[in-house]
Amino acid sequence: MVAFACNQSSKVVGTLDGYKVIELAGIGPAPMAGMILSDMGAEVIRIERLGAGDPKVISPVSGRGKKSVVLDLKNPEGVKIFHRMLKDCNVIIDPFRPGVCEKLGIGPEACLKTNSRLIFARMTGWGQEGPLAKAAGHDINYIAITGALYAVGRGDQKPVPPLNLVGDMGGGGMLLVTGILAALLETAKSGEGQVIDAAMVDGAAQQMWMFHELESIGVWDANSREANILDGGAHFYDVYECADGGFVCIGAIEPQFYGLLRQLLGLDAVDYDAQQDRSKWSELSAKLQEIFLTKSRQEWCDQLEGTDVCFAPVLSFKEAPKHPANILRETYTQVDGLVQPSPAPRFSRTPSVVAHGVHSLGEDTENTLRALGYGDEELENFRTSGVI
Repeated sequence: MVAFACNQSSKVVGTLDGYKVIELAGIGPAPMAGMILSDMGAEVIRIERLGAGDPKVISPVSGRGKKSVVLDLKNPEGVKIFHRMLKDCNVIIDPFRPGVCEKLGIGPEACLKTNSRLIFARMTGWGQEGPLAKAAGHDINYIAITGALYAVGRGDQKPVPPLNLVGDMGGGGMLLVTGILAALLETAKSGEGQVIDAAMVDGAAQQMWMFHELESIGVWDANSREANILDGGAHFYDVYECADGGFVCIGAIEPQFYGLLRQLLGLDAVDYDAQQDRSKWSELSAKLQEIFLTKSRQEWCDQLEGTDVCFAPVLSFKEAPKHPANILRETYTQVDGLVQPSPAPRFSRTPSVVAHGVHSLGEDTENTLRALGYGDEELENFRTSGVI
């Protein structure tokens, strides 16, 4: 496991070295996007409100690699400083509901007047337009209207929230990063900036593409859970409890992998011959559960891990950094003593790294403003008037 400290002596040039991102402080997908861009080498400046919680306490992972600047954007002087920061900025990340930035005087129209090459990246749940645009919501709500929430869970029980991975992270943070990178490429050609409307409901819907496809060709029942090949309905693609209370999973979809599963588990009964006979899936799942209950999770790992059965132990996220594969690949790192995911993806020539640990609230305010040309007297006036 690689460990990063706050003061790294060597400068690694990342893929986004030379790009500057202003991230307006928010929660969930926007900080995730800023973290990924920072890991890739961009200079990310997080604008915090006066009196906000210390990032070291409230965002000890997503705050890594970012500068922290305190600025009162409800104060006209704060807005002036913000626009001054924009002149050499490439991206703004806006995590607010539609219209908030406009009310503050830092909406897309105003900001693009200051810097016509700017990418104004807006991250919301419902999108910038539509009947729900200004309504409150969270991941569970956004994925609910895409079919993603309905599809997850056991057939005889209510749908189960898949953490906030589908909306906030996959359909939010990842979607926003994709949009930002594409927009930067386009700006390099056109010389013009633009606004990105990244909505978690859109991102969640995109992630459902495969199930629309499978349903259209008649191999997915969209009205049922635990009845399909990838939702726990198939005996060869499910999670099983072990003798010690741990869990393992198998995903032996392809015939050759299923055949190996049968061989290694001694599944000789003719019932297992018809792998795709859905009428037998429930019965065969019950039989496999009986088999997996005969050994501990580790014993099953010793027997099956690394084979083409498509097997893995089901780990908690606290256990995950200790798995041998994750150790070898350095999938996790330590930043100021806190274990967390390493930067990803991996670049051969311009590696992503954590530039430094989380900075305290407003730690970079003075240096950032001095770099903009503000002097001692102006800084003191800003402090006195509560601008910074």
